[in-house]
Amino acid sequence: MIPVRGFEGKTVAVFGLARTGLAAARALQAGGATVALWDERPAAREAAIAEGFELTDLSSADWWSFSALLLSPGVPLTHPTPHWTVERAKAAGVEVLGDIELFARAVNAAPEHKRPKVVAITGTNGKSTTTALIAHICASAGRDTRIGGNFGFGVLGLEDMHGGAVYVLELSSYQLDLTSSLKPDVSILLNITPDHLDRHGGMDGYVAAKRRVLLNQGKGDTAVIGVDDPYGQRICTEVVAANRRTIVPISSSKAIGRGVYVLQGLLYDATGERAVEIADLLRARSLPGRHNWQNAAAAYSAARGLGLTPEEAAEGLMTFPGLAHRMETVGQIGRVRFVNDSKATNADAARQAMGSYPKFFWIAGGQAKEGGIESLSDLFPRIEKAYLIGEAAPVFADVLAGKADAVECGSLDRAVQRAYADAAATGQDAVVLLSPACASFDQFTDFEARGEAFRTAVLALDAPVQRGARA
Repeated sequence: MIPVRGFEGKTVAVFGLARTGLAAARALQAGGATVALWDERPAAREAAIAEGFELTDLSSADWWSFSALLLSPGVPLTHPTPHWTVERAKAAGVEVLGDIELFARAVNAAPEHKRPKVVAITGTNGKSTTTALIAHICASAGRDTRIGGNFGFGVLGLEDMHGGAVYVLELSSYQLDLTSSLKPDVSILLNITPDHLDRHGGMDGYVAAKRRVLLNQGKGDTAVIGVDDPYGQRICTEVVAANRRTIVPISSSKAIGRGVYVLQGLLYDATGERAVEIADLLRARSLPGRHNWQNAAAAYSAARGLGLTPEEAAEGLMTFPGLAHRMETVGQIGRVRFVNDSKATNADAARQAMGSYPKFFWIAGGQAKEGGIESLSDLFPRIEKAYLIGEAAPVFADVLAGKADAVECGSLDRAVQRAYADAAATGQDAVVLLSPACASFDQFTDFEARGEAFRTAVLALDAPVQRGARA
């Protein structure tokens, strides 16, 4: 773990005892702090007790005795309304922060020879793939690489730092809202489309949270910014005007005068005097589609910002194995392929997978996000048939009425059964695509659990399944 200094002999309240909260509690204790832990969920409290922690009911605690509140990123900071712990902390003058801020302070306080390189990745879509891709490139090039944040492990639970380490961190807007001191060597802002607006008070608040990844960078640092959406274009223009760091615009759809871009699957580096072809991404099996080309452009730019050669970066792109729950082929029965894109928790993310197949049998639904699936109407003609699950099923059925054949299935396993039967009946090559365009919380604990349930349902079909490689 990474011990957190600065709170020796003081008490820090910790609210939210999932992986982030418990990792932070261990790190604070290791640095000499006393922790007061609480969670409103009995199961989370029991898990903390089983690990040897003592609990403190923060609803009746003396908040004047606390030096800080470590808040889980899943707990509302400002919107729709501040959580009661935030209100208590503010009333007592207690600082509210997150685990990424504790990590940032640990890095900033380290002597130069122990200070690692930090890559911070955010954006509405593509964060996890880009994070994993950068980590793979760095590890393949022999760098001591750790991956965490909103991906995998809580950052403070990672191995302690040294000067040769590279920390590759996926950061959500919730985490960035709780962070003020992070100074990444490479920051990446992939894209911005409306999401989590209830938690940020609207689009302006959401954009402001994403921009925080660029907050403290200066000379010698690298900022990689996607310019395929208007928000990214504006932010890139504003950051270039500040003229402090190295700016690398990236695009997956157009040539740009200076930056890194992909045209028809070919990755070009135009950061020098002329554009140089780096890699043919059409040969990268685990990076299909334009959205993955943006991820590849970002990862290549980050690797270069860390000092890797173009050859090392290109080799990592071509050998990347892909991620579970991101356009992952989980199996094939005859001519029917099953693709798990459970990570698509909003319409814009679902668009990326839907746009990669000319025709598909679509499993969608869950807990709907603002805007629903209306923005996907141009892709409705590609839907052979839709199999709708969860809370959103009736609403999605109304949207699809007259535009695509759809049936409400309720459960995921029922949807898989019906989709397979219809796909197999065509006698042609067919894709059954789980790309829900919804959050999972109405039926599952998270998108990973939903993806695993899809995998289980495919394997349970009454036919021999050839397990598929990720694609």
